[in-house]
Amino acid sequence: MLHSYLTTLNGVSLILQTLCGDDEAAAKRLLAGSGIRLEDLQRADRRITTAQEMRVCANAVALRQDIGLLLGQRMHVSSYGLLGYTLLSSATLGDALALALEYPALLGTYFELSLQREGDSAWLVAEGYRDQAELEVFNVEYCLASLKLICDDLLGQPLPLVGARFTYGAPDYQAQYASSFPCRQEFGARHNAIGFAVEWLDRRLPLADAVTHRDMRERCRQLNGEFVCRQAWVTRARQLIAAQLPEAPGLEELARQMRCSPRTLRRHLREAGTSYQALLDELRYERARHLLEQERLPIHRIAEAMGYSETASFRHAFQRWSGQSPRQFRA
Repeated sequence: MLHSYLTTLNGVSLILQTLCGDDEAAAKRLLAGSGIRLEDLQRADRRITTAQEMRVCANAVALRQDIGLLLGQRMHVSSYGLLGYTLLSSATLGDALALALEYPALLGTYFELSLQREGDSAWLVAEGYRDQAELEVFNVEYCLASLKLICDDLLGQPLPLVGARFTYGAPDYQAQYASSFPCRQEFGARHNAIGFAVEWLDRRLPLADAVTHRDMRERCRQLNGEFVCRQAWVTRARQLIAAQLPEAPGLEELARQMRCSPRTLRRHLREAGTSYQALLDELRYERARHLLEQERLPIHRIAEAMGYSETASFRHAFQRWSGQSPRQFRA
């Protein structure tokens, strides 16, 4: 599994805090098109899809290109909930990093993370990105800057870096990389990674506690199992709906195809923080965006391809999904 299809609202909350403060109007603009409401941010158990999170991220990048660096500098280890506190109680930095890489669903990463050794250096490598290409730089910055901050928090002091590598070219705001990566930076590299002296892996953590860690680690294992199980239900439902667009099956027919009762399906989706209608809207929105990018296709034809008998109904739906009309989106 590359990364979680479902994730928490931690990242979205951090974006709103960073760019909006207490400005509710600005927050709503950043949430436009994501299907996330301000009141959802008050629910600790609320889960959103990665597509919803990336919609908010795209809105943020449109306002400030270096937002990935800013967010990474604020994503402290405590932001990862149970996993974060389990990492803090680990014996060594190496133990903590191994645990974090063991549970990518709880870490909420968009990358395949690994710890690789090169001589006297250890490198935290982030590769395998297969999400929205236009947000790759943002996600790399966010990922590596937050991993650096996690290490700093675990150690109780800054982790000295020997280097930072990026697969893309240097951005216009390269000078701002120094605050997150105070080391030699290499752009156009073969992978994205931050490196440090290998002996830091054996450094004992100041909050290490064997008894607490054993209990917390077991709770992490259980939570990860529940999370993956919920994700499996959402992923299967999403696959079936997507394969049958625009004439998607209703909830009862979808439940029949998944060999369960409508009540059971509704419960599993609710526990995963979503619903049948939310999945259907998301898939229709993705399909509509794809068709709108093909400028030769008139909007009324797109409405027909989406299964709408009236163009006006499609326009209203797209406005609800994205916060703008199909014509504005295309422009």
